[in-house]
Amino acid sequence: MSIEQNLKNIKESLPKHVTLVAVSKTKPDSDLKEAYEAGQRIFGENKIQEMVQKWESLPKDIEWHMIGHVQRNKVKFMAPFVALVHGVDSFRLLKEIDKQGKKQNRIIHCLLQIHIAEEDTKFGLNKTELLEIIDATASASLENIKIIGLMGMATFTQDQVQLHREFKQLKSIYISLQEKIPDVSVLSMGMSGDYQIAIEEGSNMIRIGSSIFGARNRH
Repeated sequence: MSIEQNLKNIKESLPKHVTLVAVSKTKPDSDLKEAYEAGQRIFGENKIQEMVQKWESLPKDIEWHMIGHVQRNKVKFMAPFVALVHGVDSFRLLKEIDKQGKKQNRIIHCLLQIHIAEEDTKFGLNKTELLEIIDATASASLENIKIIGLMGMATFTQDQVQLHREFKQLKSIYISLQEKIPDVSVLSMGMSGDYQIAIEEGSNMIRIGSSIFGARNRH
């Protein structure tokens, strides 16, 4: 099936309140253009250099999301344009995003990444670290970042009971965060293999790559 048809099928299956991030990492500009022509405007990349190159060559009304692990020394390259940073997992990274946002005279929206998977390979904060970051951010008065929600990645498994449990855990942390920061509104969880379960458990932003663009070119 074409990228256009894949997008159409996914969008028709999504509740109205769920935002679709098309994960375009490793994909050529031509694939992104096809998705763009089909109406997709939000794209997610996991390498800053690749996102910068695509930002330079593709239409300027695209909203770019950085969904991968972020190295602090590369924040400056995406600061002029990035719409949302999904994977913030340290206060030092938040401070760097704030610093680079200030240089660009813009407020950069961020999601804090929570570790919910039972795998050790995934990045993310535990609940205690989350609260520490929230408190540190408030006292440091970072004016060029805005924490708008949470992101998490479930374990790569076929076990639906486990997936429900992990997403449920993230939803409960999200609800407790709303008590501290009432205007947080984004819960980014769910990818090609598990997004239906994530939506059932309260996700309002999903990150889908292979179900739109086909299998990923690994590099």
